[in-house]
This record gives sequence, C-alpha cells and structure tokens, in this order.
Amino acid sequence: MKNFIGYKCSLCGTEYLPNQITYTCPKDNGNLDVILDFDSIKKKFHPEDITSRTENSLWRYLPLLPVDEPAGDSTPLHIAGWTPVFALPSLAKKLNLQHLWLKDESRNPTASFKDRASAVVVTRAQEIKSEIIITASTGNAGAALAGMAAAVNQKAIIFAPKNAPPAKVAQLLIFGAKVILVDGNYDDAFDLSIKASKEFGWYCRNTGYNPFTLEGKKTAAFEIWEWWIKTHQDWHQADSALNHHAPLTIFVSVGDGNIISGIHKGFKDLFSLGWITNMPRIIGVQAQGSSAIANAFQVNTEIIIPVSSNTIADSISVDLPRDGVRAVRATKETNGTYITVSDEEILQAIAELGKVGIFAEPAGATAYAGVIKSATMGVVRSDDPILVLNTGSGLKDVKAAMQAVQSAPVIEPTLEAVKKIL
Repeated sequence: MKNFIGYKCSLCGTEYLPNQITYTCPKDNGNLDVILDFDSIKKKFHPEDITSRTENSLWRYLPLLPVDEPAGDSTPLHIAGWTPVFALPSLAKKLNLQHLWLKDESRNPTASFKDRASAVVVTRAQEIKSEIIITASTGNAGAALAGMAAAVNQKAIIFAPKNAPPAKVAQLLIFGAKVILVDGNYDDAFDLSIKASKEFGWYCRNTGYNPFTLEGKKTAAFEIWEWWIKTHQDWHQADSALNHHAPLTIFVSVGDGNIISGIHKGFKDLFSLGWITNMPRIIGVQAQGSSAIANAFQVNTEIIIPVSSNTIADSISVDLPRDGVRAVRATKETNGTYITVSDEEILQAIAELGKVGIFAEPAGATAYAGVIKSATMGVVRSDDPILVLNTGSGLKDVKAAMQAVQSAPVIEPTLEAVKKIL
C-alpha cells in the first residue's frame, strides 16, 4: 500500500489523493485509475525479484498492488490467481495456427476470473474497516465477492437479476451472502446497488465503478508476462519477443469492459516500470447481442451507446458497459480490434474447448469463438502467438452447456441395446 499514491480520472485526467475519493470522478463520472509510485517501485524491485517468488497466487505481485497482503491463515482469499496456461495444439492445427494457448481462469477458488477483483476489493474493505460490501452481478462477480468475503467473515450483499443462472445464485447463497434478486436486468441491479450503497454507507464492489476491481484484474496481465518470460527462457528474450513482428495476441471476452481494461492496465504498469518496452496486442470479443463496446470501436469513438442486450453469455450481457471507454482504449492502444460472435458460434466454441478438456461457460468460450472467427477472417496470421482467456467454468451454466452438445441416448440395460447405438 506504500506505493499507492492516488487516482487519475480516465476521462478528464484530474488526479486525486487516496483519501479524497472512493469511486468515480465527481467532475464527469469517469472511471478512476489507481496511480502507483513507479519511481519508488523501480528503486526497490527488478523483474527477477517478482519472477523468483514462490507464492502461487496473485499476491506474488504485492509490490505492484495498492493494498497490503491480507492477514490470517490461508483461505480462498489468499489463493486467487496464478491460473494455468495450456497449449492447444490440436485446436491450433484446425485453425492453421502455429501457437495457441489458453489461460484457464476457471481454476480460481469460485471458478471465475472475478476472484481476482474480489480478493483485492475485500482486502481493501478490510483495510478501510468497511462492515458491509455490496455488488451487482449476473453471478460470477457476486459469487467471487461472496466467497472471498466469507473467507474473512466479511458481510456481503449481492443484487442479481432474477434470471441469473441457478448455479451462480446457489454459490451466492452457499457462501452466506445476503442475496436480493432484482426484477430486471444487470443494469437495473447495478443502478439499484449504487443507490443502496450511497443510502446505507456500504462499500460497493461494482465493476466499472470501484477502481480496486481493475487492480485485481490486472494481475492476469502480470501472470501472462511472467509465463511469457519463462516460455522464452529469460526476461531479455521475452522482451525481445514482445517486440518482434508477431507480438503475443491476447483474446478476451468483453461485457462491461472491466476485464480487458484490467489486463491493459497491467501491461501499462509493466511498461511504466520499464519491464517491457512494447505492448502485446489485445483483441476484445463481444456477443453480437451485447456489443456496445465493439460498436463504438468500429466507428472510432469513445461514446458508448447502450444496446438492448440479448445473449446466452449472461456474464457479458450488458446494456450499458460501465467501463466502455477504457475497454475501447485497451484495443486501440495495442493495435488490437473487436470481434463480435453469435450465440451459435459461442456454443460451437464451448463444444470445441470441451474436446480438449476445457469446460467453459458461454462468456469464457466467447473469447475462443473470437479466435476461430479471427483465424478465418485473417485478423491473425498463422505464425502469431495467441493466448485466449477462459474466464469461467462451464459448471456455472450447465443449461447453456447442454445446448452445445447432443443429448445422451437412453437405452435398455442390455448388450443388444449397446450394440445398436455403436
């Protein structure tokens, strides 16, 4: 926390001291970026000081975070992050790609990428001695908050749309959070949670609102950076690889825009430290039924026009993305782009990933659907090294998963019946 020196508005550029503000810029409601004391960090740490650490969680990057490491014994709060990267040679071959990897965020404690943000936000809540944390969620962010809060006996309240997948609602309840289902969509739940937070003085975790969510999500970029270093033997070779004609390309599914913005922030922090001299390419993938950010990118504007979202990928189904401006910049500033995919393409991607042992929920498979489409459109070349994020487990939405495959046959318990279907 010694390296946390303030905030900067992503729209107007106004800077604030840590105790001046909590959520968004009062001038224009812009999202705030946490400012770290990079000069101090550079004096104390070198890349090898981070990559030599043995702690297998996001807390290995504590010098680059604006909070102190959580106290107490090992809990789910302490083990978020440090998810594995798998090579996908058979899928790469089908797409005529030479290098394809997947980072599997379903291995987090509550089975989604959102654990990263919640681990940091809950730690921040403990530091400022907040009694109650609230968030709006279609499921994953709420489950992550509920799980991380339960680990440290922190009270949590979750507003979720009434049509959230039952498996996700079950997680919220099992973790002991106060769950309130809203007769509306995610945006309705988001707006209501903000009002409740202001009315009752609760600490609000909402993505695209609380700046500490981005700080948790940026740790995925640090892990990708470290994995890339180790893939290329040492830091100098890895840095060179990030600069050659085929940079690492990262595919990210996008809803409210906070994950892709967080990954971008992580690489910007590394760039500010001088630990990389060029950025990997970031490609955002949105469902066609929820494509407000992609729409803005395609017409070269940062003005995000709301849509009426309708997609099977509930985790990225958003009418008005709350972090849209930074999400547009994440691709624009890295020579990336936005791809939109249909629900049918998302279901196909679920099935394809399943064939190599990855069970992704619709939002997680959306990023891979973007890889498939990009390969056929020529957005990526065959020699481009590509990393795709799976942001959540398929167990989060079994109903959707069943739409991606044929139903299992039911037979009589006889060998003759087995022979008939073989």
